[in-house]
Amino acid sequence: MVTSLLVIIVILALLFDYTNGFHDAANSIATIVSTKVLTPFQAVLMAAVFNFAAYFFIKDHKVANTVSKIVIEQYVTLHVILAGLVAAITWNLITWWFGIPSSSSHTLIGGFAGAGMTNALYLGVNVVKAVEMQYVLKIIAYIVLAPFIGLIIAYIVTILILHLCKNARPAVAERWFKRAQLVSSAALSFAHGGNDAQKVMGILYVSLIASKIIKAGDMMPEWIPLACYSAIAAGTMSGGWKIVKTMGSKITKVTPLEGVSAETAGAITLFITERFGIPVSTTHTITGSIIGVGLTKRVSAVRWGVTINLVWAWIITIPISALIAGCVFALLHFLA
Repeated sequence: MVTSLLVIIVILALLFDYTNGFHDAANSIATIVSTKVLTPFQAVLMAAVFNFAAYFFIKDHKVANTVSKIVIEQYVTLHVILAGLVAAITWNLITWWFGIPSSSSHTLIGGFAGAGMTNALYLGVNVVKAVEMQYVLKIIAYIVLAPFIGLIIAYIVTILILHLCKNARPAVAERWFKRAQLVSSAALSFAHGGNDAQKVMGILYVSLIASKIIKAGDMMPEWIPLACYSAIAAGTMSGGWKIVKTMGSKITKVTPLEGVSAETAGAITLFITERFGIPVSTTHTITGSIIGVGLTKRVSAVRWGVTINLVWAWIITIPISALIAGCVFALLHFLA
């Protein structure tokens, strides 16, 4: 029974990573497609390649370690993990269908935490004690901080570029910015793969612990990162065109110069947070970066109505995912 349930969890976890890829493809390619530097197919192909390239360079899985510790070990069961994955996949598909760039990272974290807290409720324990609040509070804090960090870096980078290139001929500058956007988009795709694939790696790692196959503190089996990077790259290849439209044109009009700034700021933010093991949202980060480049023109250049709708999606993602996971866990508990 445990073996078959574990197989189902592995399949669902990789399916989530796949949905994460096509849901978040817009993060890496929206600006480079909207500026017509690459065609949609060329953009997703490049993004997928650099998503997977992170596998060869990122070996210190700090983000995965953080995710695996969100729910305290004694409250983690395979049913908790299964319920969390079902909730995360469900919310990912709902938001993708409506073209809402919500956070795949936060829906997975919310689902895992919600299922763990529901399990604690059935065991008659204070549900807050089922989760490591230091990690949860850090993640909640970065719902606010990540887009602001991206915004500030993007604003500074844009101002610096404008100052350095103020005497350049527009046609020449435009040509160089289009070339530079290939580099910045690749860097963002690399950072996206390195950050987001680790969330599912953490879930699979804790699944093996719950199944008694490995012990807490053991080395992560190599098949886990290989499978997760492959799944997210395959998902990215599938694209996410509804969200690309929102990210690439509805927030603010993006030129190649601004695309370079936004992607560079997003990549820098993700590299920093990955270094410290903070599972931030790639979606939130690049959205903040796009707003930052818009603000360099004027405040009215940003479509604040669209932005406010996105913020509401960010706010409700964790609680809704937790609620769905709790309901799924209750159903599994009833059927068991």
